[in-house]
Amino acid sequence: MHTRDLALIGSGAGGVESLRRSLVEPALARGWRVAVTLTPTAGSWLEHCGERDEIERVTGLPCRVAARLPTEPRPHPPADCYLVCPASANVVAKLALGIADNQALTAACEAVGEQAVPVVVFPRINAAHARHPAWSSHVETLRGAGVHVLAGPDSDLPWNAVLDVVDEVSGRTG
Repeated sequence: MHTRDLALIGSGAGGVESLRRSLVEPALARGWRVAVTLTPTAGSWLEHCGERDEIERVTGLPCRVAARLPTEPRPHPPADCYLVCPASANVVAKLALGIADNQALTAACEAVGEQAVPVVVFPRINAAHARHPAWSSHVETLRGAGVHVLAGPDSDLPWNAVLDVVDEVSGRTG
């Protein structure tokens, strides 16, 4: 099976503490090479509990939080698919508005704008965020740009089902 590259972008939302066990390791088992980029909040949370080091250990790639210097090589391979999971309400809003104020959002915004590879977003938000008047327009904007936005507030969609969607939209089977 040919290895494909999954750019996994995690934010400070429900489930990020289990990112390695719930998404990274299962994606690796499916034959993906996984490159993880985290928002600053997710990065500090996972640094605190030791998970950033564990992600780097299992992927063999640096877990990015900060931007690289212009003279530094790109630490991650070009992606065949982007997965923003878990996506906080803040990340979804900024992604819909094109606000790239950290490395994770820069990568995701560029992927949406380039429209060269599939982008899947799995929001992990509560009902109050979903009732905000701007929420539906953010989701509509992203879907209108071809982004695959999954589920809704407090979704209990299992993360292996999120990987099924990643496989499907990227043309990868089995």
